[in-house]
Amino acid sequence: MERKAWGVVEGQSVELFSLDLGGGVRAKITNFGGAIVSVEVPDRHGIPGDVVLGYDSVEDYVKCTSSLGVLVGRYANRIEGAEFTLGGTTYKLAANDGRNHLHGGPGGFGKVVWEPKVVQTEFGEGLQLTYLSPHGEEGYPGNLKVQVTYAPTAQGGGLRIDYQAETDQDTIVNLTNHAYFNLAGRGSHSILDHELELRANFFTPINAEGIPTGEILKVEGTPLDFRMKKEIGLDIDADHEQIRAGRGYDHNWVLNDGGSGLIRAARVDHPFSGRSLEVWTTKPGIQFYTGNFLNSTRHPYRSGLCLETQFFPNSPRIAHFPSALLRAGEVYQHTTIYDFAPKGTA
Repeated sequence: MERKAWGVVEGQSVELFSLDLGGGVRAKITNFGGAIVSVEVPDRHGIPGDVVLGYDSVEDYVKCTSSLGVLVGRYANRIEGAEFTLGGTTYKLAANDGRNHLHGGPGGFGKVVWEPKVVQTEFGEGLQLTYLSPHGEEGYPGNLKVQVTYAPTAQGGGLRIDYQAETDQDTIVNLTNHAYFNLAGRGSHSILDHELELRANFFTPINAEGIPTGEILKVEGTPLDFRMKKEIGLDIDADHEQIRAGRGYDHNWVLNDGGSGLIRAARVDHPFSGRSLEVWTTKPGIQFYTGNFLNSTRHPYRSGLCLETQFFPNSPRIAHFPSALLRAGEVYQHTTIYDFAPKGTA
């Protein structure tokens, strides 16, 4: 594995690691925020292209407010009112999305320097990142030790992410990666011509603040129906209350058989380049987001799509949603795979 010095953040060394994932696919990852900086994937002609929105310097990641490619925690997505109650105690969190809490707060896991270690995995060299989140950080209870490993997949051409965490006090944990994908390659300013399939019959509708209402509704008959592959741009501006609430797609889908093991959750195809992406996960939900708030010259509006594997948003405040509770002494474990060389339609 190649590694090089990439800067210093608050006196801590930051590095950039290059992982050979096989099949001509190569990922660059930094230990600042655990960000996936780039993923080079060949097109149908064998020409490599970077399919992840990223930056060329760690300074840009420090300034970034869009969570480009970073690890998100302690709690990915939104928590209503920036508070939750656990064991009779109410914990106040940072309100960094209006009155609500988003992606672990402004100083979440995407803004810290992780301890890196190159490790040998079953299918090649991987990058192991660890971070100790102290009790009270961003308002969360418990000292939380987190370990995330980026590694090649068994068949090659994919990036496997294994998440693990332990706490000394009951807390909530919902970890994910916030990579923005554009299979057309760097410099392409829209993902609307990508085709998406989501293996989900239901979704969790949101209010105008992006907070789930607690309902679980069928996708059938709505613009959120991706059970059969369709072009993302087809219904993204449909006259529908959920599209208006998300300013496009920014919703959680309830995965069929989600949480029952490692399942295929989504597939994205870009017909022109011939590139494809499959997402596999052990999580029960997936957030599909179409970059509706991107607004920079380099990363403009809807130039990237996110497929964030997760527990449902706001689950600490909605009892019938899958629980994100991690008790002291237990181990949090989840796996997500981004496969850029899918084999058939498993």
